[in-house]
Amino acid sequence: MRAIAEEPRNPTPCPPYTRRVIFKAVGDGRPYPEHGYTTRRWAEIAPRQVRLDELVTTKRTLDLAQLLSEDSTFYGDLFAHVVQWRGALYLEDGLHRAVRAALAQRQVLHARVLVVED
Repeated sequence: MRAIAEEPRNPTPCPPYTRRVIFKAVGDGRPYPEHGYTTRRWAEIAPRQVRLDELVTTKRTLDLAQLLSEDSTFYGDLFAHVVQWRGALYLEDGLHRAVRAALAQRQVLHARVLVVED
């Protein structure tokens, strides 16, 4: 007769999730004041790199069709729009770009950053 290894009766629980997440936080809406920037005015801001883990999203949901679309950035700005307000970076436009960057295991996103004062 062969001995069969027994499963442990009280398996050790998984350790708490300690790895960094994609975004600093997931928000719902824009907490900063209205800035009135048009697409043309956004285009005047030079893009720079922003770390994904420093961003707070302003949308809770993502359109999967837009994320998977090959031409999702064909119309409109190639760069995400980020608003810096009270020391936080809010991802106003470009959630699908940010998620695509994360899926490609990139930690930064090229974005236009608008600084909004109180």
